[in-house]
Amino acid sequence: MIVLTLYTTLGCHLCEQMEALVRALARVEFTIERIEISEDDALMRRYGERIPVLIDAGRPDDVLEGRVEPDAVVRWLATRGWLSEQAVAVQAEADSASQGREAPAVTATRVKGRRVFGKL
Repeated sequence: MIVLTLYTTLGCHLCEQMEALVRALARVEFTIERIEISEDDALMRRYGERIPVLIDAGRPDDVLEGRVEPDAVVRWLATRGWLSEQAVAVQAEADSASQGREAPAVTATRVKGRRVFGKL
């Protein structure tokens, strides 16, 4: 069984998003060992501004970290041969659909001090 290590902290929405993407796109069985960085000063200094940090013990130098886009997760999984065929098909469809077309601009509006994307 593949074991991945996720350095995280309570309430980290980016960590939750990364984990959900990996679970949705991977074709292999794996477990994620979560390491709570707030309980260790050394881990806080090392990972505090980098979380989420996902490490594959088999390739510890190839780390997935920070605000991770779906394309980065796809590439990370593909380099290991872990990307599901369904995810590859969806990505290929998205790539062919976007060829020759410019992506629409994404605008944000401030509502009560928070950025809100899309229609209100």
